[in-house]
Amino acid sequence: MLCGQGVIAIWNGIAEETRAEFYAWHMSEHMPERVGIPGFLRGRRYRAIDQTTHPEFFTLYELHSFEVATGQDYLNRLNAPTPWTRKVTAAFRDTSRALARVLVTVGPGPGGVLATLRFTVPSAGGSTLSTALRDLIHEIVQLPMISGAHLAASNVHASNLRTAESETRADIQAPPDRFVLIEACAPEALDEPIRRLENSGCILHPIIGRYVNEYSRLKTDWGPG
Repeated sequence: MLCGQGVIAIWNGIAEETRAEFYAWHMSEHMPERVGIPGFLRGRRYRAIDQTTHPEFFTLYELHSFEVATGQDYLNRLNAPTPWTRKVTAAFRDTSRALARVLVTVGPGPGGVLATLRFTVPSAGGSTLSTALRDLIHEIVQLPMISGAHLAASNVHASNLRTAESETRADIQAPPDRFVLIEACAPEALDEPIRRLENSGCILHPIIGRYVNEYSRLKTDWGPG
């Protein structure tokens, strides 16, 4: 299960000449800063398993509640980016960022690999499709080597809000309407859950990514700057 009822999910690439600096910044400054914000409980960064997954990186922040993502503490950090943050994020590519409510989270714990499915929902079907998708999440977590399955709904307005950190960036794309995260012990274990979701009729136009965990950070104190 996820740590809380809110998440911030970020998909991004990075300019090749900034790759080494991205790793240094993300581990030694950015993720400690974010996880130090009140209500942020855990941060995880993933890298694409293969060339079919785009963009290359996926970062997940787990929050006590969705309201943490729209709260003043987080907004203060977004409006006071460090010089290093400004430099590195200027090299981001194809970024999609979702501030989202967790609708379903099941499973015994984090897995070493992760599938992300970004999608829209059919306009017809309403509550029936919503129930079917929730039921499917509960079925998926029973499959072999699956350690977690989670469904989240983005708040598009909150996700698109521009701040001092993002106001000049041209790499930012639209957030997904909904997304599913599937955690597993091995890459091949992701195949069946992805197949079931694609064939379910509950999701439209899925963008599928397969990632391996690179780095995780639990709650930590942080002094900005």
